[in-house]
Amino acid sequence: MSLFKRKSTYGVDVSEAIDPWGDTVMRVAHRCMGNVPDAEDVFQTVFMKLLKSKSRIDDEEHLKAWLIRVTINCSYDELRKRKPTSALHETSVVFEDEEPRLSKTSLEKAIDSLVPPIRRTVIHLYYYEGYSTEEIAGITGEKPSTVRSHLHRARNALRISLEGAGDE
Repeated sequence: MSLFKRKSTYGVDVSEAIDPWGDTVMRVAHRCMGNVPDAEDVFQTVFMKLLKSKSRIDDEEHLKAWLIRVTINCSYDELRKRKPTSALHETSVVFEDEEPRLSKTSLEKAIDSLVPPIRRTVIHLYYYEGYSTEEIAGITGEKPSTVRSHLHRARNALRISLEGAGDE
């Protein structure tokens, strides 16, 4: 059933939007936040915003782009609120309802270490979600040339990081 056969007052039935786009929102949030608990908080915030949204969403592609944009914004808002603290590694904390996870690959670790966070975001959207640089620009509010610049710098940083990891 299409998400747009049962429209709420402002266009989307939130409970039906979670099935097709929940994983995407969670992946983007996890990539931005760096850990599962914070990504889950962002996930909840995003779908609460969708529930309260007065934006008219015309089709599923518009909904996906809206959700990704809001996920990025919510993630950055949470990152700005953080105060520098000592790092707590996700692997040292085990949550009861969480499945044991294999350790991150060196590529995942390198992506998670990219700074500023927009570079993690554009790498994720480009390689994992399959968006073009023009589409990423529309989602992030950046110019396409800026997105390409972020991709270029992120690739260079990843190359350096991964070459260094190979020496160890």
